[in-house]
Amino acid sequence: MSVDPASTARPLSVPGPRITAPNPPAAGPNPPAAAAPPGGRAAWAAWSIGVSAYFLAVIHRTSLGVAGLDAAERFGIGASALSTFSILQVLVYAAMQIPVGLLIDRHGPRKVLLTGVLLLSAGQLAFAFSSSFAPALASRAVLGCGDAMTFIAVLRIAARWFPAAKNPLVAQLTGLAGMGGNLVTTVVLAQALHSEGWQATFTTTALLGIGVAALLALFLREAPPATGPGAGPAAATVAELPVVPAVADLPAVPAAGLPAPRPSVRSQIRDSWQEPGTRLGLWVHFTTQFPGNAFGLLWGLPYLVEGQGMTRGQAGGLLTLLVFSNMAFGLLFGRLLSRTTKARMPITLSVIAVTGAGWAVALAWPGAHPPAGLLVVLILLMGSNGPASLVGLDYARAHNPVGRLGTASGIANMGGFIGTMITLFGIGVLLDALSPAGAGSYSADAYRWAFCWMYVPLAAGTLMILRLRRKLAAAQARPAAG
Repeated sequence: MSVDPASTARPLSVPGPRITAPNPPAAGPNPPAAAAPPGGRAAWAAWSIGVSAYFLAVIHRTSLGVAGLDAAERFGIGASALSTFSILQVLVYAAMQIPVGLLIDRHGPRKVLLTGVLLLSAGQLAFAFSSSFAPALASRAVLGCGDAMTFIAVLRIAARWFPAAKNPLVAQLTGLAGMGGNLVTTVVLAQALHSEGWQATFTTTALLGIGVAALLALFLREAPPATGPGAGPAAATVAELPVVPAVADLPAVPAAGLPAPRPSVRSQIRDSWQEPGTRLGLWVHFTTQFPGNAFGLLWGLPYLVEGQGMTRGQAGGLLTLLVFSNMAFGLLFGRLLSRTTKARMPITLSVIAVTGAGWAVALAWPGAHPPAGLLVVLILLMGSNGPASLVGLDYARAHNPVGRLGTASGIANMGGFIGTMITLFGIGVLLDALSPAGAGSYSADAYRWAFCWMYVPLAAGTLMILRLRRKLAAAQARPAAG
């Protein structure tokens, strides 16, 4: 509907007293854009409070990575059953991403974060007191549900508080905070598990959620006043206001007091999925994240201890190195992406190439064990996986309007966890298939062949990235050509 800025209040032809419909303020052909998010100290304070939930979520998520061998002994299970813990947790996480995105778009990130922290604590507390496989498995599902509610909620808070140019850097800093949680797991939780025992360790981590929940409930502001719900970039402009249809000889007028209609859940998901940038983001996230994720979540410690003959202390040191490498790459990629969006695809393809090449050398090395120096290099390279996966969320964020950022981010964020689930399950099945029935541990050769499974999702993901990159370029070229 066009608005005549020069007109005055117009009389409406109705019987009886004359009424007028005031015109909206003059907007001209291009209405003024909403104020940009402010950034500054208040933005960093809001982000810091929100990211505390993600920090805690990563501690819970990665706790099984240092407790895998203890869990196998406690519940009397083999590799396939052990991998089921992480697979179910990751499956729930991935399945929750679209519902969580919709909840964030409709109810705001603060409520979603608070719910997530409470579910995390409930799941971890139940895991602490589980003494058999089935209850422990159910508790990891609850934990995965809570975990799913944290990361994209924090990114939505960042999008409301920070200017768009800062979003890639803030996303990498969010991932960096998550790596801080991983570091706590690798160093503190692993030590506590062997000194304080199973129940005390997991109960303590569960109770940390009470403090984080209080912090969120009392102090988190999910948006500055100018960009809160109903304002800012998501608000409807005059030209977007719904129109009251003409009745008899009444002209149609803008319903200035009414909010813009909210799209249905189906259309929100459909529109997000049909955007090539969203699908490209999903496959970038899928392909770059899963190798390091599968290694850190479950199979890293058993591979290094059983497959490479290291002590738990040595293996823990290498896993700590993975965390520090992840942090360093996060800072590097964040700075590159905040300067130019052209770095997205070179970062993605480089990380895929060096990860695949590093594992190829390690798995093909003659003899039972590759040299320790090679394993160090491999783990340093895998540190790039997590930060590179955030490029996928950057694609989704850049190619969707603010009203469906949560949904689009949720779709993209499923990718790496679907890849992780496929990898965890495949390695576990192959380890059992390549070892004698009832084997208490697995040989170096079994690990060597089982880890080759990673190349299946790696190849599939790379092909999809190349295909969707061309599709996105074609979609962007069409308006320019027209």
